[in-house]
Amino acid sequence: MTTKAENIMVSVIMPVYNVEAFLGAAIQSVLDQSIKDLELILVNDGSIDGSVSVCHAYLQKDPRIQFINQENSGVSIARNNGLLRATGSYVFFMDSDDTLDPEFFKTSLEAARKDNSDITVIGTYFCKWGPLFTALPTCAQLIRMDFLKQHSELRFPPHIQPCEDGLFSHQLLALTSKIGLNPCGIYHYRRHVHQNHIRINNNCWTVLRQIPVWLQILEDFYTRHQLLPSHTLHLARFIQHEPFELRYLRMPFNKEQKTYLHSLIITFMDRIVLPTLTTSEKRQLSRPFRYFLDLRNPARFDAFYRSYCIQKKRRRGFYLFLTRFIPFTQLRRKTRKAVAEKY
Repeated sequence: MTTKAENIMVSVIMPVYNVEAFLGAAIQSVLDQSIKDLELILVNDGSIDGSVSVCHAYLQKDPRIQFINQENSGVSIARNNGLLRATGSYVFFMDSDDTLDPEFFKTSLEAARKDNSDITVIGTYFCKWGPLFTALPTCAQLIRMDFLKQHSELRFPPHIQPCEDGLFSHQLLALTSKIGLNPCGIYHYRRHVHQNHIRINNNCWTVLRQIPVWLQILEDFYTRHQLLPSHTLHLARFIQHEPFELRYLRMPFNKEQKTYLHSLIITFMDRIVLPTLTTSEKRQLSRPFRYFLDLRNPARFDAFYRSYCIQKKRRRGFYLFLTRFIPFTQLRRKTRKAVAEKY
């Protein structure tokens, strides 16, 4: 039997809710890591399937595993309760239906130590979001425990989903410039029809009713830490990414819902962000978001955005067509990938 490490490098916190079919693989991928000085904290959030039995079976196999049982309270409270028990030098929040490459923590720790990072961004896809990171999913960040202790008031917002991870990471990112990169970390994200975020995002009003709470959390945070105007662009990028791009543009809102969300965003930007956002900073926002702020009319913006998407699709097709004439295979593939990512 594996003995519990005296010096724990990584605390892996895994909320568990009705994931019996996938939980064993998730747990095993943590136990199979090439580094062994870690702990796994399983937090059962009121599961009603066989998830608890899976947890107890593994609890008997490996002393590095801890188990917490709570009434169904949501993923934020589960993660926060797990963090109370964590003793590692670094913390990683993992979903219970995903798996890790065996070298995931080895390469991430090497990157964290090399850059003395408070937050290490993991994965090629997420590393490309930099250098100005505005929010990260839990699967893309290894966080230094001492940094979390310095800001013990910042935790996952209770009863918020989606965006609980975005709000948490956005606030932490605003408080440090010590951000490292590990593009070599491989996280295997499992897609299935029972995922919580799919169920939640299918209910548009459920999401919309939470957005005023998101905005209040942000206003309180920026006021408490006196981060305006120094971090106004950081905040503007978050509003662009979360309420605008991920919600307004991608969710199937009807006219009434779009009008409501448009009003929420415009009011918040007018009151909190735009008064201290410089002209040069505004130019760093996306063209659609700038038009969204300037047009002040959701119907006019939607017409603009439809035209914008058509033009973008045509440019993408044109540039992909031109790559056919690049004679070198490797360069042609690289160029096609760059065009696909841009358009």
